[in-house]
Amino acid sequence: MIRRVLGDGYVALALVELGVVERPGDGVTKVNVVVKEGALEVAVHSEGVGLVDAVFQALHARYAPEYQSLSSIALVGFAVSTAIESGRGIRTDATCTVTIDVTNSMGRRFTFQDTSRSMTSSATRAVLAMVEHFVNSERAFVTLYNARQDAQQRGRVDLVGRFTAELAEVVKSTSYTEVIERMQRELG
Repeated sequence: MIRRVLGDGYVALALVELGVVERPGDGVTKVNVVVKEGALEVAVHSEGVGLVDAVFQALHARYAPEYQSLSSIALVGFAVSTAIESGRGIRTDATCTVTIDVTNSMGRRFTFQDTSRSMTSSATRAVLAMVEHFVNSERAFVTLYNARQDAQQRGRVDLVGRFTAELAEVVKSTSYTEVIERMQRELG
């Protein structure tokens, strides 16, 4: 539904490049991430406690000023699983699946996964999928909220009902309290 509501306004994020620097023992991971946003490539940098935190901090710095739902999610699960087909010596044909679980401000749980031959790339793409989801959920909420307001002003009860039902669905995916408060500040 979110893709339908946003149409061409859907923000697709893709990993272009990832650089990671860690110094064992100091507990800090530094990342340089190049992300494709539609046709635009954007470089973000940050540090954190481990790869997932560092990547999220980099993306949070880029997107949270506009998409406040990103500030209300919490990591509640992280897992890596592998599928290994042994080869000769230490060479293997292995893939790993990284799973990240987060909750929104209402306690609803969301799961994001990526599978590849690189654990760091899969972890980064799982974080990107999470950010993409919450950014687009918030964009869809704002779009539907504005459409509902317009339908109310025009006396279109049929559209008010439709947009209200769609808002109820999208609300499950974002932290709508912060979004509404921001919209009210902008209007007031």
